[in-house]
Amino acid sequence: MALKPETRDKLKTISTATVATALFKRGFRNQFIQDVHPLSPVQPVLVGEAFTLRYMPAREDLNQLAVFRDRGHPQRKAIEDCPPGAVMVMDSRKDARAASAGSILVTRLMKRGVAGVVTDGGFRDSAEIARLGFPAYHHRPSAPTNLTLHQAIDINVPIGCGDAPVFPGDVILGDSDGVIVIPANIADEVAEEAYEMTAFEDFVTEQVTGGMGIYGLYPATNEQTMVDFAAWRKIKGR
Repeated sequence: MALKPETRDKLKTISTATVATALFKRGFRNQFIQDVHPLSPVQPVLVGEAFTLRYMPAREDLNQLAVFRDRGHPQRKAIEDCPPGAVMVMDSRKDARAASAGSILVTRLMKRGVAGVVTDGGFRDSAEIARLGFPAYHHRPSAPTNLTLHQAIDINVPIGCGDAPVFPGDVILGDSDGVIVIPANIADEVAEEAYEMTAFEDFVTEQVTGGMGIYGLYPATNEQTMVDFAAWRKIKGR
């Protein structure tokens, strides 16, 4: 099921925290990718469908430098095959000692129209990647090549990334807090619910900023809260 443009647009206005609440209500507790961080504090919000790359522990006789000359090498092929608008998500075994990729490969993803990139390992050339203005998330900077410890082995299969399950086509949302994975079959309903939750939370924030207490407001146990919220939405056009 392809990501609908309206769902993509809604998700770009929603936080990972709000989506986490919507997922929690549906019984999903492990969808937030642990220990990944944006390379730049001002990079755009990341939204797109997951296209995955899986690494495994490198075996020295199969992971010599010459392997990168092969056009079918999984890392190189994934860079060229990841669809425009998708998010490349890498299972790097939660190990940042070896680089998942560097600035040249990430620049290629950007130029091909990919939405962003996520690894639970690390990127080399992290400062260069941060300057691209391209949504990128990793655990920490990593200079050595992935030949040191990791071997790219499979493309677009189910993976674990930062302890979160990621299936090809799942919807990825990344903001300044981190990255969350929305199962593809519920992406539309989660986006709609989170969009509505965001409107209410914006209303609540205005009320609290104006000095109001949270009892009866958040959560909305006072009937007047919803009356005031409806009036607020009409004024705000939301």
